[in-house]
Amino acid sequence: MERQILHVDVNNAFLSWTAVEMLKKGENIDIRTIPSVIGGDESRRAGIVLAKSMKAKECGIFTGETLYQARQKCPMLKVYPSNYNKYKEYSNSLYKLLLEYTDKIERFSIDECFLDMTEYLMKDTLLNKAKEISKRVKEELGFTVNIGVANNKLLAKMASDFTKPDRVHTLFQNEIETKMWKLPISDLFMLGKKSVPKLYNMGIKTIGDLAKTDKNKMIKKFGKHGSLMWEYANGIDKSEVQYKKEKPKGIGNSITLPRDLNSIEELEKILLAIAEQVTFRLRKHEMQANVVNIQLRTKDFIDWSHQCKLSHATSSTKEIYSKAKELLKQTYKKGEQIRLIGLRVENLIDKNEKQISLFDNFENNKQEKLDEIVDKLKMKYGYNFITRAGKMDIKNTVKFKDN
Repeated sequence: MERQILHVDVNNAFLSWTAVEMLKKGENIDIRTIPSVIGGDESRRAGIVLAKSMKAKECGIFTGETLYQARQKCPMLKVYPSNYNKYKEYSNSLYKLLLEYTDKIERFSIDECFLDMTEYLMKDTLLNKAKEISKRVKEELGFTVNIGVANNKLLAKMASDFTKPDRVHTLFQNEIETKMWKLPISDLFMLGKKSVPKLYNMGIKTIGDLAKTDKNKMIKKFGKHGSLMWEYANGIDKSEVQYKKEKPKGIGNSITLPRDLNSIEELEKILLAIAEQVTFRLRKHEMQANVVNIQLRTKDFIDWSHQCKLSHATSSTKEIYSKAKELLKQTYKKGEQIRLIGLRVENLIDKNEKQISLFDNFENNKQEKLDEIVDKLKMKYGYNFITRAGKMDIKNTVKFKDN
């Protein structure tokens, strides 16, 4: 199965997060719209520019120069201190949102993440998921991201560095020649600064020049690194998304609908699709849930949520969906236009911790066996290989596309 990888990169993270925090506290000016930078103590002339707004960039200010130099270029420049603890909070809020889409997330830096979406597309396309994440980050967290969409980490990273800000870019194998090879060699991911002049002396000035160079020539000149550079120039990268294999405290997912819905029947169909994906992940972790929570967001961005404790821990799609459907009926107000629906299971335990009770009857055991068979088929033939009857016409509602 071809891998489905996203690279999410926060646009101008430190300045954006500072701006969002200031707006939350009642500041009238969005510092992203004026000449501004994040830096140290300007009075000591020792501080440097850590992040800059687009207006500051237009004045010729660049990251890494001293605040004194920046002030010479732009006398009206506004300087704001960094707050690393606050940045970690915003980074964690992004990570928490991304966990709704996949458990396989590599935190590449405080403002960058790789996502392996291969088993988590839920009858949607990778590009659609990227667009949905981009929209939710902007609406729910208040800042923007660039997202690279590709079939490996290298190409996803390269794609996210294309035109900024607030963009989603693809870079699939058939797009390398038109989108990547024309770029200067210095733009190639993981290429050291010392390598650039050496490549220039070889007549290699673009990524395409490197891709067309004989691989053995590169190995002779640079050793193993020469082989890696050549592979990267040709879009070859077999590295895996490095994620922490730890037991989650909760598992959830939500869908921003392409159109507002006011039919509980349609919402139930979408809820089934979400329940199936959430319980699939739950069983992959060999865990069971004690609490079910649903979330609804109206067209006016009013959030409603409702949760309840289950009578016994379970990972059964049928049981969790049944309880989620009850919660939906209790939460949904007739006629309300819904733009987002979500499901989350919490208070998780290892399936081996489950105590035998009166509920462990023949019917439950039969359901567990059925879920196990379905999971094995999905793992072998792909997530979309088998579909529950209750959601077979869901594409008519949310326009999911098969991969």
